[in-house]
Amino acid sequence: CVGAEPAGVTDCLNFGNPEKSDRFWQFKRCVEGLAEACRFFGIPVVSGNVSFYNETPDSAVYPTPVLGMVGVLDDVRRHCTIGFQRAGDVVMLLGSTREDLGGTEYLKRAHGQVTGRPPALDLELEKKVQAVCLGAVRAGLLCSAHDCSDGGLGVALAECCISGGTGARITLPAGDANLRLDARLFGESPSRIVISAAPGNAERVKALARQHGAPFSLLGEVGGEELLIAAEGQTQVMLKVSE
Repeated sequence: CVGAEPAGVTDCLNFGNPEKSDRFWQFKRCVEGLAEACRFFGIPVVSGNVSFYNETPDSAVYPTPVLGMVGVLDDVRRHCTIGFQRAGDVVMLLGSTREDLGGTEYLKRAHGQVTGRPPALDLELEKKVQAVCLGAVRAGLLCSAHDCSDGGLGVALAECCISGGTGARITLPAGDANLRLDARLFGESPSRIVISAAPGNAERVKALARQHGAPFSLLGEVGGEELLIAAEGQTQVMLKVSE
């Protein structure tokens, strides 16, 4: 999302007691997943450490892999930050939303549950979405780029507004109307990036997405003092950025 070509990662893997089979299974599958993804993207893991036995007699920490990544910017002037920049800029979404509520912040905070199957990662789709974002940043087409992660699309949009100090008027994609509203707002489907661009560049970004075969949606535009999110003709979120 910054616009840098990934060059290497380091990891810090935090888990419970590996002498317990379920804890070791978490660790083993985590390492396998990291290895698969890094091989797919051709990114070396240059260092790392493991912290085990992070638990009390009653419970263990959540399995917590932490990654640090370094990337290379050919031209530091061509980079992106999280925040929306200018009123009138077009807000877009790379990637697509599914009904991925398992293991989400929403499920924990709104319903007090830590449960469900975490979203599956399609590495081919991830590569397409990243290629569009990287190409658009390098071509100077984007004003901002922010990945959807904890909290899903709704939280990502709020973070873009907070960081930029400006509001936005958003309409959720009509193609997602068959999904639950909470999944559309707070599901944590991977391979999604919220981007913004000047109106004159939006079509070029759309063409780039089509070229790479990456899902693309228009969401709305930057401006005002509020984050407004509508779906099917009804306002679902209306909050001042200061709130």
